[in-house]
Amino acid sequence: MSSSAITTIVKMVESLPDDLQEQVAEHIREYIIDLEDEARWESSFKKSQDKLVTAARQAKQEIAEGRSMPMDYKQL
Repeated sequence: MSSSAITTIVKMVESLPDDLQEQVAEHIREYIIDLEDEARWESSFKKSQDKLVTAARQAKQEIAEGRSMPMDYKQL
């Protein structure tokens, strides 16, 4: 984001009453935390994608060879 965009946002927030500024700041904090969490999840998923594909292929092969059993969800 350009510094002019940030400046515009800061001016908009500064024009609000203090209690609303606090609310905006809290929303921004939560939004940034969500973005960071999403980025970590995406990174983790990309790192594990090859392992997931390998596990899926192995499961498919075991099913085709009759070496698998239906999952008993009651035992979870």
